[in-house]
Amino acid sequence: MTNTDISQFQQDGVTVVRNVLDPKWLARLAAAIDENMANPGPHGKNHAEEGGAYFGDYVNWKRIPDFLNVASDGPLGQLAAELMSASQVQFFHEHVLVKEPGNSSATPWHQDMPYYCLEGEKTVSLWVPLDPVGEAESLNFMKGSHRGKKTYTPRRFKTLEPLDGDTTDYSPFPEIDENAKNIVSYAVEPGDVLAFDFHTLHDAPANPTDTRRRAVSFRFVGEGARYVARPHDISPPFIDLGLKLNMNDPLPEDWFPTVWQA
Repeated sequence: MTNTDISQFQQDGVTVVRNVLDPKWLARLAAAIDENMANPGPHGKNHAEEGGAYFGDYVNWKRIPDFLNVASDGPLGQLAAELMSASQVQFFHEHVLVKEPGNSSATPWHQDMPYYCLEGEKTVSLWVPLDPVGEAESLNFMKGSHRGKKTYTPRRFKTLEPLDGDTTDYSPFPEIDENAKNIVSYAVEPGDVLAFDFHTLHDAPANPTDTRRRAVSFRFVGEGARYVARPHDISPPFIDLGLKLNMNDPLPEDWFPTVWQA
């Protein structure tokens, strides 16, 4: 990774870093995805209503260790630290996303932060593809939308209705001009990483191609991250999973392990 990658991430809220993962790590991640799909966790399911399947699942790293190993023993933890200019990196969670050929399920525009039970200045999602993804099928990002750390109403992906609960404190979700000059997307190959801030607005198209689109999104936070009790539904639903914290508590290591430290 270059200083240009770091400055672009911090300026635009998104960058692509090439050739991060070698074939051995990619093989281990592919095996982890296969294991996850064969034995889904309590939140694993097919999100597609028609066409090719869209499998999603998260927070399975305790029973499928390679999801954490690629961050702690592999290159992702240090990559997250460099992008965030962080002295400590905690693993928030992994999210497996597999869109089969002919999938018609597009993920609408959103930002990750208001779905999460945390706040912090230093955040990054590392979206790791296991298959080649063309620019037309890759994620779209609104450059600069992370600046000011504004959060918009979190919405349900299928209906675009606000999440259940109180969402009145958020800014109204903006109209997105798909043709705006600050909308960018990147073709990526296995081993590349798309990196974006939790506040960066983004979407993900359907997969009309004849090949799978496997990816794992790894979410990390730097020092200073704190637990926040949201007055609405959250995803992942850590409270339902047994997490018990008070407002502004630091994130506990047994739930969110440190994967890199200066």
